This record gives sequence, C-alpha cells and structure tokens, in this order.
Amino acid sequence: MQEVWIIDAARSPRGLGRPDKGSLAHIHPQRLLSQVLAAIAERNQLRTDAIEHVIVGCGNPAGTQRGDIARMAALDAGWLHSSGTTVDHFCGSSLMATLFGANCISTGMHDLVITGGVEMMSLPEKPNLATDQHNLQLREKHPITSVGISADVIATEEGFSRSDVDAFAARSQQRALQAIDSGYFEKSIVPIKNDDGSLALARDEYPRPGTTAEALAELKPVFADFLDYPMDDNHTFGEVARMTWPDLEIDHVHHAGNSSGIVDGAAAVVLASPEYARANGLKPRARIVSSASVAGSPEYNLNEPVPSARKALASAGLTVDDIDLFEVNEAFAVVPLRFMKLMGVDHDKLNVNGGAIALGHPIGATGAILLGTLLDELERRELKRGLVTLCAAGGLAPSMIIERM
Repeated sequence: MQEVWIIDAARSPRGLGRPDKGSLAHIHPQRLLSQVLAAIAERNQLRTDAIEHVIVGCGNPAGTQRGDIARMAALDAGWLHSSGTTVDHFCGSSLMATLFGANCISTGMHDLVITGGVEMMSLPEKPNLATDQHNLQLREKHPITSVGISADVIATEEGFSRSDVDAFAARSQQRALQAIDSGYFEKSIVPIKNDDGSLALARDEYPRPGTTAEALAELKPVFADFLDYPMDDNHTFGEVARMTWPDLEIDHVHHAGNSSGIVDGAAAVVLASPEYARANGLKPRARIVSSASVAGSPEYNLNEPVPSARKALASAGLTVDDIDLFEVNEAFAVVPLRFMKLMGVDHDKLNVNGGAIALGHPIGATGAILLGTLLDELERRELKRGLVTLCAAGGLAPSMIIERM
C-alpha cells in the first residue's frame, strides 16, 4: 500500500439554500461543481487528460442532481477521459468519496484522482430519511424519526441544556465572522460565475454577524412542533419517536439558530500517488494518515462521529492528544458538544473557524469542505495533524486524519 498525498483542496462559497434569495440557486449543480473542478485543475497545472477518476458525493442524487453528476461535471469541465462516480452517503458523501479515491491510489489502481462533492439545497427535491422510508418492515425494526428530534433526544440524555447549545452556536458565528474578516477562507474559495460570465458569489452568504446567545435564547425550539406532524399515513413524528423512547420526556433545545444552515455549495480535493506527484512536479500539502467509516443506531443517527474518530485514531496508532485540530460537522450543536465531552477535546482545538451552524451545510459537499478548511488552518497555524468527521443519516459517520507535509 502506498501513501496518498493531498495536493490541494478548493470549494465554492456557500450560498443561501433558498430559490428566491440564494446567489447560487439559479446555477445548475453540474455547472457549480465543474467550475470548482476547472479552477483546482488550473491552479495546480494538472494535465486533465491524466485525471483518471472524479469521485464526488451528493446527498440527494435525484432530480436536477441525478445522472452521475460526477461524470457530467467532469465533462462540463472539459475532462473527456476522466471516469466519474457519484457517492450517496448522506451527509458523509464527499468525505466517503475522498476515502474511496484514496483507496484507489493506495492500492495502485490510480495515480491522480479528484474527489469532492456538491449539493444544491435550494432545489425543491430534498431527501428525508424519515418520510421517504416506505419499507414498513424496516420501519418496524428502526422507527427513524426526524433528525432534529433525535438531536433533542441526545441533548436530553447527555445533559446539554438550551443555554449550552445556544452558547455553542453563538461561538460558531463569532469564529466564522473572525475567519471571514481575516481572510482565512480566501485561499480555498473559488468565486462562482453566472452563465454570462458575471460574478455570482465570492464569499460565504449564510453567516449572521452579531448573533448572540441572548438573541438565540429568544427563538422557539422547532422540533417540538414536529411531534404532531404526520410522518406517514399511520403515524405522526411524535408517535414514531415514542416507539423508540417511550419513557423519555424530551427537552427540545434545537432551533434554526443552533442547527446547520441550509446552503448550496461544491468542493474538490486533488489526490495523487507520491510517484506521480514527484514525476509531474506536484507539491503535496498533506498526506492521508488513516480513515474510518462506521455505522450505528439510525435512531441515534448523530452519535457515530465518536466511534468513527476512535477507529481512525486506533488505525493510525494515535491518541486524541496527537491531533492538533478537529473539524466536527455542526449538524446540530449537540453533535460537537457530545464529541468534545466523550473524546476529551477542548473547544480551542475544534471548529476553530466556526462550522455549519454559522456557515451552512451543503449535505453532499460538506465533508470535502471541512477537509480543505482543516488543511488551510493547519498550515496557517503551522500545526501537524487534523481529524475531520461528520454524522450522517442512517447512523453513519466517516472520519479522516491528515498530516501536513
């Protein structure tokens, strides 16, 4: 098995995931991704005819995003001879795509692979694991309810209060604003253009400057209202939740201000074998040390980043103390809070430039975005190792550890 080198990472700005206001909402998802692909190839002077595979994640490869968007975006970028594969691993799609690309290189099958992801959350077709689950036999085994209700259940059982999740969310906004104002994201952001060549978006659009814990405390928890909504022809969300947690009085603490933002976005990562990189003058920024993919309870589908990170650490022979920075996706505030509690990680080392609460979560692209954010910050601080992980629907969680070179 040979090393896998990360040559570069880039992403689009994240645009509001609203068809009426989002600056990227009118752009075809193939075009959004192809612009990032073209930009990362140009800035690294890649021979595009040597790109053997484009592997990208998409959390909802249906509707406008259907039809192997990896291959279609590669073709739109002008890469005729690049094979393309689209990965659906819910929120973990682009990190799994990167894991798959790394496997292709480590086994010697490929020498140059582009991974990444794309998601247009502004599109009307959005997946919902709870409402889309029409397999009644599976429903009986796993009565999956709304992820927001699950987040509130985990917060209740782990003892995180409303003030805890709001304080974390406010800190995420503050850190994101500091990072944006300091230009920390500029190295990786690819400005996105309209079809006529004019600028569509060059800066993350979702953050809410000035957000405070006091302001967040005024917001109504949204997932309590879900309890009475029909989930299918026979049950409400609340009835399904009570199937799993019959004796739990759920403390509803999450709302729009301490949950991940709905945004559009795309990302790309260049992976290469050491031999190819040396022969073609590609300077590596990092190596992939280890990766992991785990699955657990789909009812507690936000909990798996902890065992996933532990597996990646064990595979590399490392401990938490060997990791300088962590990126844990802020699907809901309780996810990184629980991660820090159980892993013994200080907040000063985790999501140091904010996270999805402030910046947004373009489902299928988020993992690759976080990987690039982590790499940029390791370089800026002249640190060595970082770990990225994120929960995904169905009780899934991929993780990856990288090391600067």
